[in-house]
Amino acid sequence: MSEVRPSQQMRALGVVQQGAPVLAESARPFELPAEREAVEHAVEMLFASIERIARVHTFAKGMGIAAPQIGIGRAAAVVQPAEEGAGAIVLLNPRVTAASEESDVQYEGCLSFFDVRGLVPRPLRMTVETTALDGTTVTTVYEGGLARLVAHEIDHLDGHLYLDRMRPGVDPIPVEQYRQTGRSWAYDS
Repeated sequence: MSEVRPSQQMRALGVVQQGAPVLAESARPFELPAEREAVEHAVEMLFASIERIARVHTFAKGMGIAAPQIGIGRAAAVVQPAEEGAGAIVLLNPRVTAASEESDVQYEGCLSFFDVRGLVPRPLRMTVETTALDGTTVTTVYEGGLARLVAHEIDHLDGHLYLDRMRPGVDPIPVEQYRQTGRSWAYDS
């Protein structure tokens, strides 16, 4: 009997896997408030996916999922921070408006190719504009691990995978070699 690979497990949970065209395309923005019903449906599906995935895998660093990862080519994502009791962040039509020059390199995983982990440079601080359901623009600043999670999901909405962000000559490692499962990212306070 062969072991079920993490990517096979994610596929079985409804996560679109690397190579699917929807992951390489820019997600179409929502027109709000006109498309409120479509947004609510997409966000409901994202939360249902998070619940299914969280039943089979623990995410000490937090987790996120973007609409393209469940086959919806629209600009919506949900990020669940690692902190106990922290509410989920819904990103609608997100756009990075500023990013710190200060960055760090840490391992990331992706539900769409969950068999590997890769060292990815990311800014330590980002300012992101999103659209509220009423059509207004909301600006939020994210730092540390939360900035990393949000940047990862915004990349998905822009048709990029974290592999696109890795430094030349650095390859992802098999999940079996990854030694940080169950630990949050380390940041100096």
